[in-house]
Amino acid sequence: MSQTPEDATGPIPVIGTGPKVAFLGLGVMGAPMAGHLAAADYQITVYNRNPNKALAWVALNRGFAKPTAAEAVEGADFVMMCVGNDDDVRSVVLGATGTGVGGALGAMKPGSILIDHTTASADLARELSAACAERGVGFVDAPVSGGQAGAQNGALTIMCGSDDESVFQRAKAAMAPYTRACERLGGAGAGQLTKMVNQICIAGLVQGLAEGVNFAQRAGLDVDKVVEVIGQGAAASWQMENRASTMGRGEFEFGFAVEWMRKDLGICLDEAQRNGARLPMTAVIDQFYAQVMARGGQRWDTSSLVHLLQND
Repeated sequence: MSQTPEDATGPIPVIGTGPKVAFLGLGVMGAPMAGHLAAADYQITVYNRNPNKALAWVALNRGFAKPTAAEAVEGADFVMMCVGNDDDVRSVVLGATGTGVGGALGAMKPGSILIDHTTASADLARELSAACAERGVGFVDAPVSGGQAGAQNGALTIMCGSDDESVFQRAKAAMAPYTRACERLGGAGAGQLTKMVNQICIAGLVQGLAEGVNFAQRAGLDVDKVVEVIGQGAAASWQMENRASTMGRGEFEFGFAVEWMRKDLGICLDEAQRNGARLPMTAVIDQFYAQVMARGGQRWDTSSLVHLLQND
């Protein structure tokens, strides 16, 4: 049952058989994630800073849009959020002044759960967990891996942190429509720390693959045939399977944007400053991505690291 945009500012609809949820942020990840909740018959209300995007989402799916985050979360059992960065999260959750006035948290009912899918800092996750606890609201930091394709296919891996196992278990069930794997790694912030590990590992894999593809080309080898062979052995990876061919063809207009990866790597490097971890490779690759951005590749896929080698 779809709602028209004209209906979208009405009260939270009493439709569906699933939980009553709000989804805040309808970007390339959030929109399909919210779509899976709607398809699973959840009672859903959405919010986006660009209200036209929220209305368009409602027209294609079901539920209602609200003009503010605070209005969207009223009565919700679960509030899922996927926005840009730490500042965006604070603004949406705590309001423009950071006091909670006008933000989502101030309007959430006791016993509900805030699930933050934004890739952000571990410090922010701990801050939000404490703020939620003061209001009797559960909190889970739940960054995702799987990219836009994973969001669209409902096959995301979700890395979670929560100070309460029972809160996590309730949240895990609510996230099921877009989840392939979902695990709690520890208390608040553990999900964000695990996502940092994920991004550190991906950065190294992509750089290694870029160098391998460029080497194969300069050696006069057929990249696709090379990958078909070595992809059966120890060098195999998701990046090789999904990005080697497009790297060889110099195609980057898709996927996980370089500017997003730089944001994530910046979070990793900041955390390493605090915990004493050495990230020499990550620091170098972050600068390689800065060079890609200088070439106009802000929105290119992260596999565009090979562009620096193919066009040196």
